[in-house]
Amino acid sequence: MASDKDLVKLYSGRILALAADIPHLGRLDAPSATARRRSPLCGSTVTVDLRIENGRIADFAQDVKACALGQAAASVLGAHVIGRSRDEIDRGRDQLAAMLRENGPVPDAPFGDLEVLLPAREFTNRHASILLAFEATAVALAAAVEAA
Repeated sequence: MASDKDLVKLYSGRILALAADIPHLGRLDAPSATARRRSPLCGSTVTVDLRIENGRIADFAQDVKACALGQAAASVLGAHVIGRSRDEIDRGRDQLAAMLRENGPVPDAPFGDLEVLLPAREFTNRHASILLAFEATAVALAAAVEAA
């Protein structure tokens, strides 16, 4: 069982820096699709708006109401989301989930910066919040691609 001291160490300077600088914050005026995901355990939410062109994300915005860990994951996603396909987003989400839940490897590029969240593996109550931005993006992108 993780102690309070372990939890304090989890919130490293790098995680806090990512959380403080989340790219693409806000909402889009006319998105191709929107998705909202909520973690029932902690109440964190992420709402994603995106526009697609030729099956790839052309514009993106996210409204992130999550702990620093969820914010850090949203920050890494936001830094690399433009130009990504549905397969790339789904793979990033699945690799992040495997890294957290199955001791899998760090996600492939361009999402390798998610390595900063390796210490969160033992904090299973934080996994849902960490995955929110990727899950919302995957749902929105699937809806946009299917509607196109």
